Amino acid sequence: MLAARLAARPFLRLRRLPLAASYSAVPDEPWAAPKEPCELRSRYDALVQEGRDDEHDAAWDRLRPEGVAAAVARARYDVAETLTGEKACEAAGLDALGITRPTTVFRNLTFEELRNHELANGEGVLARAAYGDVFAVDTGEFTGRSPSDKWTVRRAGSQSEKHLWWGPVNKPMRPEVFDELLAGAVDYFDGLDEVYVADLHCGASAGSRINVRFVHELAWQQHFVTNMFIRPESLAGFLPTDERVDFTIVNACALRNEKWEAHGLNSDVAIAFDLERKLAVIYGTYYGGENKKGIFSLMNYLLPLRGILSMHCSANVGESGDVALFFGLSGTGKTTLSADPKRALIGDDEHGWDDAGVFNFEGGCYAKTADLKESSEPDIFRAIRADAMLENVALVDGAPDYADTSKTASSDRSVFSREFRLKM
Repeated sequence: MLAARLAARPFLRLRRLPLAASYSAVPDEPWAAPKEPCELRSRYDALVQEGRDDEHDAAWDRLRPEGVAAAVARARYDVAETLTGEKACEAAGLDALGITRPTTVFRNLTFEELRNHELANGEGVLARAAYGDVFAVDTGEFTGRSPSDKWTVRRAGSQSEKHLWWGPVNKPMRPEVFDELLAGAVDYFDGLDEVYVADLHCGASAGSRINVRFVHELAWQQHFVTNMFIRPESLAGFLPTDERVDFTIVNACALRNEKWEAHGLNSDVAIAFDLERKLAVIYGTYYGGENKKGIFSLMNYLLPLRGILSMHCSANVGESGDVALFFGLSGTGKTTLSADPKRALIGDDEHGWDDAGVFNFEGGCYAKTADLKESSEPDIFRAIRADAMLENVALVDGAPDYADTSKTASSDRSVFSREFRLKM
């Protein structure tokens, strides 16, 4: 598998190209990783054998070699709040979408809170990875994107009609169809007592970033986007009175569009965008990557209009400030090659290039785990620990089996924040 990834090695090395922001590289303080992960595992297993069940999590937290940098990074982005009562949706700004009935809004929960919710809701299980217990989820029928079900509203005379390259990739949707899908999603969320909201940034460069909002039913999906995008240090820019949410994705993954034939769609699954209304809605797929790729598509539209290059590539930086870009489709080696032990990771998938330099769109990595080994990809292997998550990874006796790709045909993934990545 590694050989296949390395077979295509397209990259561009840019000498002393500036980084756009401090978010663009891993912290200077590296984690102190143990030489042998089995040393930590054996200590943890000893607690299990001694029957000290109530001490497992706390003990593992003490044993886990995280270091100061990661702890500081997490504390900096703790803006969690739980809104309750009849006006919870109004306080969170959901009423602007038409969602008014849920009486509890979980907004930007911490990783610890998300884990508690995930387990309490029965959304997945804890897997015993080599460097710590990590939440694992299966996405059911869809373990990858559904590009044939992606649509964009085509509105006569609009800016998007003028600038989009309409065709088999950017398939047009009638405005009234989108309106029906959005109304259905709003009605669905209005039937819930609780809703999850994540307010996050896309783009590490302050001058080029956008504010994005995700509305979810499931805690693990908030977990996914919290790792994938950049957490704000303050929610001030996302208050209803600020009107600074640049785009919103309403993820109604449990819904199926029963009227898909009348709507002229390909199936009862839909990932639909209305660029003028700054909204997207997702139907029928639990795959976490639809959240990520949806925002990537949005940035591919927005940034070139502002004279900023958007790139599907990974990037890293050397000690002298030289930046390397690695271009390629999924599975061609972008993540593998950018995870260089002698270079700091900027990002593994999606970047922009503005006047300030190269910057990551995201706050985390979405790495394939097929045939993952510590010997060949140590940074990725060791980043799979508490606060990360596994998507569609086979488990054997509660531990991930990266050699087993039967669930996904090699598209199983790990998701982790960049500040939790190991720097060797």
